[in-house]
Amino acid sequence: MRVASLLLLLLGVSAPAASAQTQQGTNPNGDSLYTERCATCHESGVPRAANREALRRLSPDTIRLALTTGNMRTQGAELTPAQIDVLARLLGTAAPAVASGSPDNTCPANTSSSFANSLDRPRWNGWGANLSQHRFQPAEMARLAANQVPRLKLKWAFGFPGVNRAFAQPTIVGGRVFVGGANGMVYSLNAISGCQYWALKTDAPVRAAITIGRGTGSTAGRWIAYFGDQGARVYAVDALTGELLWKRPIENFLGATITATPTLADGTLYVGTSSAEEVIGANPKYECCKFRGSVFALNAATGEVRWRSFTIPEEPQPVRKNKQGVQLWGPSGAGVWSSPTVDLKRGAVYVTTGDSYSDPAASTSDAFVAFDLKTGKLLWSRQTTAGDAFTVDCGLPAPMRTNCPEANGPDFDFGSSPILVELGNGRSALIAGQKSGVVHAVDPDRNGAILWQTRVGKGTALGGVQWGSAFDGRQVYVALSDVQPEPAQAGTPGAQPTLFGQPMRLNAQAGGGLFALNPGTGQIIWTKPHPGCGERSACSPAQSAAVTAIPGVVFSGGLDGHLRGYASDDGTIIWDVDTAQAYKTVNGVPANGGSLDGPGPVVVEGMLFVNSGYAFVGGTPGNVLLAFSVDGR
Repeated sequence: MRVASLLLLLLGVSAPAASAQTQQGTNPNGDSLYTERCATCHESGVPRAANREALRRLSPDTIRLALTTGNMRTQGAELTPAQIDVLARLLGTAAPAVASGSPDNTCPANTSSSFANSLDRPRWNGWGANLSQHRFQPAEMARLAANQVPRLKLKWAFGFPGVNRAFAQPTIVGGRVFVGGANGMVYSLNAISGCQYWALKTDAPVRAAITIGRGTGSTAGRWIAYFGDQGARVYAVDALTGELLWKRPIENFLGATITATPTLADGTLYVGTSSAEEVIGANPKYECCKFRGSVFALNAATGEVRWRSFTIPEEPQPVRKNKQGVQLWGPSGAGVWSSPTVDLKRGAVYVTTGDSYSDPAASTSDAFVAFDLKTGKLLWSRQTTAGDAFTVDCGLPAPMRTNCPEANGPDFDFGSSPILVELGNGRSALIAGQKSGVVHAVDPDRNGAILWQTRVGKGTALGGVQWGSAFDGRQVYVALSDVQPEPAQAGTPGAQPTLFGQPMRLNAQAGGGLFALNPGTGQIIWTKPHPGCGERSACSPAQSAAVTAIPGVVFSGGLDGHLRGYASDDGTIIWDVDTAQAYKTVNGVPANGGSLDGPGPVVVEGMLFVNSGYAFVGGTPGNVLLAFSVDGR
């Protein structure tokens, strides 16, 4: 499962079993309830669980949301309403709304918001800015030259109230910013000033980026904002007014979620689903596991399901019983954490998948998978790590493990969308980095045959290549997030190491850094290690946020809170801003920056937008959206 997505759980992981007292519905005082139900993970240094300090940055309402309709709803189901209220009031101290006397951030009536020809104007729409998920902004859209990047200064900041992370990548279309929040809100802001056009309450937090499209059928004449929430619901909202047009739950499985940004093509919305069952499955009384990742094709006008295809074709079957006599099932897992890639030329939609959750490990987990665009038929799959079945239970001491699969895999799933690249001479490649620390290229015209594989780091369950790379037409840019630096082993002198029988290049740099690769061969063109943290304590060199490129510059953010701009020719750092600080916000919400993880920056019409704050895996909490420009405030 994706590191930061396993982290799906808004508050981390609660203890897997409850005492008889709690199960019977009694209401102990808050400290006792926290100790009994939460402290097992939150106070023991478990890297995937937010500590008490991070929890204090949440509002009571945010904690209630997490335990009732958010990604902690499975844990909250074992609590009474009174117990949920006790925990919310005990843990949540952040103000849920703008403080009294703060400025009104509503956009004035005369604020320009024309959407005429908005998709022909400078924009960043969805996750990768195009159907091929290149994460590259061409000059006519960026309107930010390489020699202007060192002059970027903060123009405005917007605070997300009552949360400790800012984990949704903004979309910029028609001069507006569209962005989801961990507080269960979606906002529309003016890109120049940060003033607010509208805000919509959603049923669960929105982590996916938003995709804008022109309405058809019953929504003809409207501009529509499409997105998914962490309760596996898809929304269509009027982009100009915030009016809800339709909402469709597409997956009702326990713990199901949407972190993948919907991809819109020819009136169809392609959406991937995943699940927190890898966490839920750690409960020794839980029949682990039955969830299978899937891709949905929805009618963009109505939300009607045109087709649904599972990433694991086989339905789960009984496998064995755990040592407590609980039935275990498989295969399961192979969630889709990242935005689908649409190939109109070949009539295919491509996704990368996560690990398996149970035995037997599926042959389509940790894989590139292709589906027919019109029917959803599975066309082909190419696995890159076999036998990778894992649950959080595998991280416990051996005597305590109950539901860990016998495969006990390395948890090397994909969180990056496959990038579709044209290589020339009629050749193409799908390229994606993996938590294994290996970047893979496969051939979409030969059933995913491996073209090359290049190792850029050691890879760990919390490291490797995380959220996404970029392609500018010349080079692929890959950020490394090995949180425990260790040089890769190069083998014996003169030997050419292989992976699945294919040549594989090794690089000694591990920990954090940025790499430029030749898309045709996988050759590493240049490497820029993380510059180091100096005297700063508790600083990680991991660069796990998605990478973004414009002509001449590559942007990469890290857990240290720094966003850096690198010259694309040689990796020289030409701009470095520390986002981990306090900000005065346009909406009056107290806000701090923190770690940069998950979404990458977006560049539109001379401005750069990035979210800061990520309270997981040792990351620094934060709750702010930052907008930079050459002219600054």
